[in-house]
Amino acid sequence: MKLGFASSVGVAVALGTALGAAQCPDYTTYSQTPQGDPSSGPLALPYMRPDPACRTFNSSAVEKVISDMTSRLKDPDIARLFENTFPNTLDTTIKYFNETENIAFIITGDITAQWLRDTGNQLPQYYSLLSSDPELAALIKAIINNEARYVSEYPYCSAFQPPPESGLSPTLNDWAIDVIVNPPVNNLTVYECKWELDSLCAFMKLSRSYYQATNDSSFMNDEWHAAIDQILKVIYEQSQATFDEDWNLVSYYNWTGEPGSLPGAVNNGGNGEPKAYTGLVGTSHRPSDDLSTFAFLTPANAMLVIELNYLADILDATGQSPNVSQLARNYSSIIDQAIWEHTLSNGIFAYETNGFGGQYIMDDANVPSLLSLPYLGYLDRNDSTYVATRKVLMSRLNPYYVVGKNFSGIGGPHEDAWNPWPMALVSAIYGTDDDEEILEYLYLIANNTDGLGLIHESINIYDGSYTRPWFAWANSYFAEMLLDLASRKPYLIFSDDTPYYPGQ
Repeated sequence: MKLGFASSVGVAVALGTALGAAQCPDYTTYSQTPQGDPSSGPLALPYMRPDPACRTFNSSAVEKVISDMTSRLKDPDIARLFENTFPNTLDTTIKYFNETENIAFIITGDITAQWLRDTGNQLPQYYSLLSSDPELAALIKAIINNEARYVSEYPYCSAFQPPPESGLSPTLNDWAIDVIVNPPVNNLTVYECKWELDSLCAFMKLSRSYYQATNDSSFMNDEWHAAIDQILKVIYEQSQATFDEDWNLVSYYNWTGEPGSLPGAVNNGGNGEPKAYTGLVGTSHRPSDDLSTFAFLTPANAMLVIELNYLADILDATGQSPNVSQLARNYSSIIDQAIWEHTLSNGIFAYETNGFGGQYIMDDANVPSLLSLPYLGYLDRNDSTYVATRKVLMSRLNPYYVVGKNFSGIGGPHEDAWNPWPMALVSAIYGTDDDEEILEYLYLIANNTDGLGLIHESINIYDGSYTRPWFAWANSYFAEMLLDLASRKPYLIFSDDTPYYPGQ
């Protein structure tokens, strides 16, 4: 289906539906100052949820999880953080939802655009509730359906404008004005067309997670199958070498940013650094939206290995597209083998490689990252290669690891090198069984919200200032991690050792 903007207006679930938009505060502004009553802990963190009538989606199942967790969390400040972060995506970012149309549009926070990657990371903490909350399940299915339309038409693009049914106006992206994209895109549908491999992985993860939670295969419509076909086509295209045997340039996609466009121009006419064939899949941009140094991003390929296998699983379980299932498994096997053959350097994973021997030893805070490999399901947290890699990443050997008086961790070039991200500490918690380490990272995060009780994008190690007051992905990832601890190590956060599983 071709997407374009028409004059049709659907019934949107929008901020302020019940009270009237004029009475509901803009959450970007709202989130920058303390709001409700403070918690009883030493941090006195404020209650930062909007009024119930101003929330963009309400779920009794979600409210029950909040009640269950806050009644058991032994630290009132951690309880307040969970109370603020767990529902943040539903409270603030569902800009449009029409169950009849099976269409939903979700933003990441302070930017009115739907990123495939961010959406995939904003929702996992809710999956266990889908069987008990049909409307929440319908919302997730509608998000998948909307994204299938985007991916089937523009598989190389990462962020999108509101669907025409919503009646919401497209947003002018100043950073995309001077960018030439090939194949060309319609900026009324596409917000940004940086090629980020993890974006397609996120769409597959969202799809299979919905099926795993509901056993409902009705989202696998023609548009969804077309999107999957496009994903497999892109995997083939981006695994090819830059030059063929006769030195012809092999270019299926390029993104030519002018020097003033964020994050700058892609060299070699928008084709990036040359790459050799390895079996890995290249990407021009990282999960941070920054330019890749070398095309083969190890953690994105690791995520692809996992999600292609899951894709095959759900196709097999529903008796659909056996040829696509087989192709997905074949690609997964090839990419997995290539990771182990081409990305190791002195016993650890390189962040990026090019197939010519070039390797970049670093990590970026954004997921997928090397630090998040256990979270992605690619490796056990006790795997010897992961343990060795992690040791390097959380040290001076990683150029984007920094230590300050009050905050430390991994950042990336998206912000200044002295701005580590709380998100990376969440990944570090997923990647260890060491209780002391988990608590150290948990309280590094909790003590650095600038007294606002929300998880921000990055923290300056010199003055404690932060970027992005409203960043739903970071809030969701933090809440998801607390739920993981509630089942994996309940004694660390509860007053007893009884695990908690939401939805059960």
